Amino acid sequence: MDDDVRPMNNQSLPPIVSAEQLTHRQDVVFCDVRWYLDRTPGRQKYNEGHIPGAIFVDLDEHLATLPRKSAGRHPMPAAASFAASMGSLGISHQTPVVAYDDSGGMSAGRFVWMLRSVGHEAALLDGGLQSWTGELETLPVIRESVDHPIRAWPPDLFADADAAGLAGEKSDETLVDSRSPDRFSGEYEPVDPRAGHIPGATNLSFAGNLTNNGYFQSPEQLRDRFESAGCSSGRSTVMYCGSGVSACHNLLAFEHAGLGKARLYAGSWSQWSNNDSRPVATN
Repeated sequence: MDDDVRPMNNQSLPPIVSAEQLTHRQDVVFCDVRWYLDRTPGRQKYNEGHIPGAIFVDLDEHLATLPRKSAGRHPMPAAASFAASMGSLGISHQTPVVAYDDSGGMSAGRFVWMLRSVGHEAALLDGGLQSWTGELETLPVIRESVDHPIRAWPPDLFADADAAGLAGEKSDETLVDSRSPDRFSGEYEPVDPRAGHIPGATNLSFAGNLTNNGYFQSPEQLRDRFESAGCSSGRSTVMYCGSGVSACHNLLAFEHAGLGKARLYAGSWSQWSNNDSRPVATN
């Protein structure tokens, strides 16, 4: 059997996993994390059809705290709040999670990265909902709440605005902007107050991790992509996007490529652009 579709038994989940690899993993809990920039309710889409047994995870409710200009549109929730959300969803420390969406992993990647950052077994379903060949169900799934003790966010996996700015200046660090090229260049800015990017950043849109049919490129291809942009194993890399969501897609791809773990600037452009003292670049 090809290594790429080898069934997962009880070994730890990799960052990205295919539906075929989950054949013998009856213990995983599927989590539907659909979320849309146009504010279409993800729960509505979930109710129209989801993977059997999947629970709905709301990005705004469970994976972020209230937006603030000083912190961005999707600030990281306090560790205690995240633990409470997981417990209410029926996810314990021992619950393996496979998350998906229908937008290439853009929103589900945030959930997977948050879980993996605190040592939780979690993976992103390669190809998302579109890769699921079985029947879908429409009845909502509610798991019994469980105890989920608090695990602190590891500081070495996060960067604040100052650290992100320095990463763009220092020759031994790489700052990656995960947004689309037109937002990076400042040609288009639909939601934030200023257009452009953090000086010194390089643009690697999260969408570039995917093939034309919506699946992740191979680890070797992803490694070439990141290394060509100046990212490498052992080199400090900071990633950001609009609000700390799609950057997690790049963070998972980075790990999947065998390059280790990079840092997330969670406030991202939505925080940076709301501070007039922060410089902006457009080239």
